Amino acid sequence: MNVLHLDTNHPLLIHQLSELGFTNYEDYTSNKEEVEAKIHEYDGFIIRSRFTIDKQFLDKATNLKFIGRVGAGLENIDCEYAITKGVQLISAPEGNRNAVGEHALGMLLSLFNKLNKADKEVREGKWLREENRGIELDGKTVGLIGYGNMGKAFAKKLRGFDVEVLCYDIKPNVGDENCTQVSLEKLQAKADVLSLHTPQTPLTINMVNKDFINAFAKPFWLINTARGKSVVTSDLIQALENGKVLGAGLDVLEYEKKSFENLFNETSMPEAFQHLIQSDKVILSPHVAGWTIESKEKLAQTIVDKIKKAFS
Repeated sequence: MNVLHLDTNHPLLIHQLSELGFTNYEDYTSNKEEVEAKIHEYDGFIIRSRFTIDKQFLDKATNLKFIGRVGAGLENIDCEYAITKGVQLISAPEGNRNAVGEHALGMLLSLFNKLNKADKEVREGKWLREENRGIELDGKTVGLIGYGNMGKAFAKKLRGFDVEVLCYDIKPNVGDENCTQVSLEKLQAKADVLSLHTPQTPLTINMVNKDFINAFAKPFWLINTARGKSVVTSDLIQALENGKVLGAGLDVLEYEKKSFENLFNETSMPEAFQHLIQSDKVILSPHVAGWTIESKEKLAQTIVDKIKKAFS
């Protein structure tokens, strides 16, 4: 089979596919229209998030048998239409789940100990000890929304702390020894920390809005390493200002382009984002929670293993 690689990945992906008998082609520079003009020549292609795979693109991929997405989510692909055309969709959430779990924990501990604020102040010659007194994670209740690969990885990381871990998920019976599954209402009644681990779907877009935030019984800390469009940024800003949200660690933002490779869809900086970057209650990172040296290799290996299983 001929496989087109549209994004650079760990070299093992091409090397091992070659060993399995696949013929690999690389194109990391052509625009979408140029790729569409030749996509009929390939049986499969590998992508991270370079551009959206829509109906028009799939209609031109007349010989397509599979799409390998080197990452967890498939929202940049018209999955329903691809399936109707007999295209197998292969993703790799197992590959970066540990990285996401560690990143979420790092963000949470940094917020609790005011590390971003303290670091900035020390660099400015300020030595403010009482103003940077932190709080401890032990004794807190951590609520997770979404308990798949990423949620489970974060819950596993929390085993070293004396915390109660609760999760809400639309799927039944997903709780395990690391986390108790509860209703959304119970999670909102008990949580001191909320961490999102959901894909982008119609149910999760704008999920964390003013009403959702105000349904929590206590002020809480928010961690989002999932998808930016799950959080209404303007409502989060209001909650940070009135104290309903005590702090936020955001690896993703609602302003990201669909490719995740650039931040803004427009050239101007949104007003709500200006508030985020001015707040010392917020830690930001550029969609890199699953972006480690180790996960790059794991993601590629997972894709190879799944292709091998499907087509060998």
